Order: sequence, then C-alpha cells, then structure tokens
Amino acid sequence: MLARREHSQRELKQKLAKKDFETDEIDDVLVEFASKGWQSNQRFAESYARSRLQKGYGPSRIQYELKERGIDTNIDDVFEQQPDWYDVLVQLHAKKYGSDAPTDMKERAKRTRFLQHKGFTFDMIRELFNQLP
Repeated sequence: MLARREHSQRELKQKLAKKDFETDEIDDVLVEFASKGWQSNQRFAESYARSRLQKGYGPSRIQYELKERGIDTNIDDVFEQQPDWYDVLVQLHAKKYGSDAPTDMKERAKRTRFLQHKGFTFDMIRELFNQLP
C-alpha cells in the first residue's frame, strides 16, 4: 500500500483491519513502519495537502480532510513555506468565473457558497469580491 502513495496511520489501520488482521499485529506493524521511516503522518499530511492545494482547495477544507484521515494538526504546521491562500482563491475564482465581479446578490451568493465549499473563509471571499473590478 505504501509503495503507491503515502498513507496516514489511521488509513493503514482501517485497511488492514478490513483484511482481518489482528489489532495487536496491526499496531505492532505500524510502530515498526514508523520507526523505520516507511510511514510518516507528517509526510502524508504534506503530500496530501500539496495535492489538495493544487486542485484549488482552501485551508479550511484541507484541515478538515486531514482531520478525517487521522492527522490532527494545524494547517500552518503542514507546509514548510506557507502558500498564499488569497492567490489560490483568486486563481480558482478566475478559472471558474473569470475576472469579473458578481453582477447581483444572487450571483454573489452562488459564488460565495462555491468558494466556501472549496475551503475558503467568508472574510477571504469578501476581500476578493471587494478587489474585483
């Protein structure tokens, strides 16, 4: 499993449990893998967050998805160099809607819901709309 991609310990534990391995054996193997450097939650978090960032997801969504996978860390601790979240937001908005501001409140609400679903805060979105021509 680790040959294809990084996995969190929780993911590996769930996958091995589905294959009817004993819980004690799974725990022993996971400890061994971590001690040998074959599995690292930090490496998984970095890899996963980078892939989600490239797909246009924001900090709130990435943090939530990491927590779902057993990584309980702050999103600021995952990246060595912090991404410019506002720049990611601008690029996502331009890709989906172009560079024009919403024309009415209905369109503004629609765009806000989409961008919030992608993981950006309301304050970030409001700042974006205020900067658009």
